[in-house]
Amino acid sequence: MDRKILLVEDNPDDEFLALRALQKNKVANEVVVARDGLEALDYLFGEGSQAGRAPLEPEVILLDLKLPKIDGLEVLRRIRSDERTRRIPTVVLTTSGETVDIETSYDRGCNSYIRKPVDFEQFIEAVRQLGLYWLVLNKTAKSDPDLIS
Repeated sequence: MDRKILLVEDNPDDEFLALRALQKNKVANEVVVARDGLEALDYLFGEGSQAGRAPLEPEVILLDLKLPKIDGLEVLRRIRSDERTRRIPTVVLTTSGETVDIETSYDRGCNSYIRKPVDFEQFIEAVRQLGLYWLVLNKTAKSDPDLIS
């Protein structure tokens, strides 16, 4: 089974830290990186820059909010409004601790909202817990065919 992670992150330093934290925690899943909201949607739906390629069906989406082209809240709205992607676990992973961002993210259907820790060791621990929960413990019909009736 091809269990990819879609990391939507425009900051190269945060991308590096996220990839390093996943590696350090021995998360073996392939990580596809989209560096703006439009690229993320193109990957998910096989459109635009990704036209002609099958849509990406990641096991989990790690979504930053402050993105160029299309912001993370709009990406989240589009993910949840499409039958093909509405059930993909989507974790907002952002530096924003603004109440309006948290509330809007949940209103638009995020599964979890995590504020990026500034400290690298805390970030590694947050990613370890993310990987454990979303990639090992969490069950979906896609990840566990025995759940399909």
